[in-house]
Amino acid sequence: MMNFHGTTILAVRHNGRMAIAGDGQITLNNSVVKHHARKVRRIYNDTIVVGFAGATADALTLSEKLEQKLERYNGNLIRAAVELAREWRTDKYLRRLEAMMIAVDATQMLLISGNGDVIEPDEGVIAIGSGGIAAQAAATALLNHADALNLSVRDIVLESMKIAANVCVFTNDVVSMEEICGESSKVKDKSDI
Repeated sequence: MMNFHGTTILAVRHNGRMAIAGDGQITLNNSVVKHHARKVRRIYNDTIVVGFAGATADALTLSEKLEQKLERYNGNLIRAAVELAREWRTDKYLRRLEAMMIAVDATQMLLISGNGDVIEPDEGVIAIGSGGIAAQAAATALLNHADALNLSVRDIVLESMKIAANVCVFTNDVVSMEEICGESSKVKDKSDI
């Protein structure tokens, strides 16, 4: 898989809730050029949340393409993601886009890549970007002890993003997060931390 510098996107499912967060740092070569970027967005009538890593214009193009597929397939995230990944891999123009994305709805979370991958994690945690490994490891550990420590999905995501920011030079601690309740596909909480 591609390795993107300058971002960390993390999605976690816990106790019927989903949260997806992204850091706010944008780098250009060896310089930080922005601290408060928003890499997590709601699409398709606010029922799907996407987070992206990679070139911004490419990621936004893919987000728009995913929304078109969602409209075509009446909000069926898996079907839309598979069709996007297929088109992304085979289309001459899209094949050149350098980005990855995580898409979540009330019940599913998917990693979508230009290699044709549509991956749903087994354990309810997935991350991409340069700080993705640190964020995913931290979230997995916290998730394993969440009930004993009385941690919400929000707590898990924020603490995991903080850990990633402490170990990845391409990730900062300015976090934007969206949270979705599993019983309903409405976005319950939106915050910039």
